[in-house]
Parts: sequence; C-alpha cells; structure tokens
Amino acid sequence: MGVSSMKSINSDKSSATSSHTHKMFLFCNYILLGAASSCIFLTLSLRLIPSLCGFFLILLQILTIAGAISGCTAASSSSSSAKWYGAHMVATVLTAIFQGSVSVMIFTRTSDFLGNLKSYVREEDGEVILRMVGGLCVAIFCFEWVVLTLAFFLNYNAIFYYGAHHSSSATAIKTTAQEDDDLKNWPWPFQV
Repeated sequence: MGVSSMKSINSDKSSATSSHTHKMFLFCNYILLGAASSCIFLTLSLRLIPSLCGFFLILLQILTIAGAISGCTAASSSSSSAKWYGAHMVATVLTAIFQGSVSVMIFTRTSDFLGNLKSYVREEDGEVILRMVGGLCVAIFCFEWVVLTLAFFLNYNAIFYYGAHHSSSATAIKTTAQEDDDLKNWPWPFQV
C-alpha cells in the first residue's frame, strides 16, 4: 500500500513537471513563430521584392518557422515522436547558429548589410528597421537554445520516466540473460 502510493506520488510529480515543461516548450515555440514572422515582415518593409541577401534572410526565418512547427508537432504527437524530435533538433541547432551569425552581422555592419538588401527606404529608417530585425534575431537565438533545452528534458522524461514504468520485469530479466550469453561468446581477452 505504501509503496504503490509513493509511486503514484512520484508519477504525479513527474507528470506535473512534464506538463509545465510541455507548456513552456509550446509557449517558446509560439514566440519563435511570432518573432520569425515579424522578421519576415520587417525585411519585406525594407524592400517588397527582396534582393538575394534579403531572400536568404527570409529563408532563414522560414526555416525557423518550420523548426518551431516541427517542435509543436513533436510535442503534440505521441506516435513517431523520435522522427519529429530529430528533425526539430537539427532545424533548431542550424537556425540558432545562423540567427546568431546574422544578428552579429546586422549589429556590426549595419550600413553594409543594408546596402546588400538594396532598400528603398531612407538610410536612417532602414538602419532602424534593420536593427529591429537584429534584435529579433538575438531574441530568436536565445529562445532557440531555451527550446533545445526544453526539448531535451521532454525527450528525457518520455524515455526514462514513462518508458521505465511501462516495461515489464520479465522483459528486463530476459534481456539480462541474453546479455550474459552474449558475453560468454566473446574471445578470451574480453571475457569477464
């Protein structure tokens, strides 16, 4: 009686923690969606038909949006979660690296970057808009790493807390016996 009630208390705590982590994960992904779409609109406000540099900046924001959508899909999908988790991690790491690089380039070489965008607006206004894009890129960079950390914790909880409670002890015993048989077949120097 006491042991089962302790297990239910621990599973309730891990479930509540996982629920808060899940909500925070979704919230951060929604912030990423909003910030990336804002960067797209700000870039288009500099020039409606973007130059090659502007196109790549918009493409980066589209990849950020795709990564956030795959994160939301991975968090809400119970089946094939590993596939979505892997796609989300790759997209998030790549976009975080590029967002950080773009923000550094925007803040250190604003006039050169604005010249490459071939903006139609006045230079002073263009610099202000471009610095807003740079600030959003810094925010996206920070939230990408928060999302990566939360995704790791969600995957960790899914594998170790929920996977361990659903496995049977008979399967664990069978696996241990199979591992012992495998070790006996190794060459002499490697046998324990």
